[in-house]
Formats: sequence, C-alpha cells, structure tokens
Amino acid sequence: MLVCTALALGACGPQDSGSPQPQAASAAMPADPKLAKLYGQTCKACHTSPGSGAPQAGDRAAWDPRMAQGMATLLERTVGGYKGMPPLGSCMDCSEQEFETLIRFMSGQAS
Repeated sequence: MLVCTALALGACGPQDSGSPQPQAASAAMPADPKLAKLYGQTCKACHTSPGSGAPQAGDRAAWDPRMAQGMATLLERTVGGYKGMPPLGSCMDCSEQEFETLIRFMSGQAS
C-alpha cells in the first residue's frame, strides 16, 4: 500500500501565521461520512490544534507550500511519518486514496 498527512504531508512543521480560527477548523468535516469518521478519529486532533505544529485544516497559507511538493511526497510522508506526523497518520486502515482525499480536504483543495 503506497500511501503517505504528511497526511501529512510536510505534516508537522512550524505553525504558519494566518491560521484559520480554531472553531472554524474544528467544525469543518469531509462531506463523505466514512471520510468524516476517519478524519475525526485520526487527523482532527492535530490538524485543528494550533499548538500541535501540524498545518491546520483549511489554512491554505500553511498547506500551499506542502501541496507544491506534490501528492507523492505528501503521501510518502504520511505513510512513513515525518517530523511530528506519526506513520500512517495513526490510521492503520486508511487507503492511499483516503489519505489523498483527506490531504486535499485539510489543504482546502478538495476536488
């Protein structure tokens, strides 16, 4: 299974300025119920907590440089872990497609 949060993605780097309001980030959820459940169980804790160092969900300024590295890099970092990002983003059952969709959701670039 070739996967990457970096689900991160360049996952947990220094907090960028211009982060969204914590309430707004923590309230947003993927529209798909299965992805919303995965997000709530594995991604949300770090990606809606400014003190975590993870790029915050919906913070395009934090995500754009990571997205510019390419999805393959982000998936690789999500699968293997990167800086503070745990391997597989702590989602041992997530598929590569689910990771990619969650990354796009958190980056504000959902397709």
